[in-house]
Amino acid sequence: MTSSPTSPMPRWRFWLPLLAQLTLILGLPAQAMLTYLTGTTVILQTAPVDPYDLLRGYSQTLNYNISLVDTLDDLPGWEAVEERSSRESTDQTQASIPVYVVLEQPDADPTAEIPLAWQPVAIAPDLPRNLPDTQVVITGQLYYQQVTYGLERYYMPEDQRDTINTEIMELNQEFGNEPPFVVEVRVRGNGYAVPISLWVGDRQYQF
Repeated sequence: MTSSPTSPMPRWRFWLPLLAQLTLILGLPAQAMLTYLTGTTVILQTAPVDPYDLLRGYSQTLNYNISLVDTLDDLPGWEAVEERSSRESTDQTQASIPVYVVLEQPDADPTAEIPLAWQPVAIAPDLPRNLPDTQVVITGQLYYQQVTYGLERYYMPEDQRDTINTEIMELNQEFGNEPPFVVEVRVRGNGYAVPISLWVGDRQYQF
């Protein structure tokens, strides 16, 4: 009795899983690179930094004024956001929902020492369309009383850590709720954003 020869494996059974894995591996970096190259440059105002939560190791955690519900709940569209959040939450669990914050470019100020932050002018539970050229939308996730944008953690060279920590603490103490350190990001039309640099006073640190 002779055994029949083994049938060769179809090529798609090799290439399809490989393609799926490559898509997962390269998808996020590719999106970040595309946003870096084609996105609109936007300046975000940071919120005061907790003096006990400054640079740790190589990373920095930052919040923004648009991370705070107190900044957003007076904007047009907040009621629709609240309605969706209530609809998707249960008695036991608060739902995390996407939100889209519309930012407007400030008027140019040639005397400003650092870039001026864009201002939030509206919020929506769905991606807004047909915005004017002076506005962009940035995508975040609302969870309880905080909105995160994937822009909250940065990695810095260790030799700059102490210098930046000292500068941030001094600016926090001097300026209070609107310290003069801002973050430069680039934002694509779908609201996805990547960080570019951090301005601490008149000093710019590249990420």
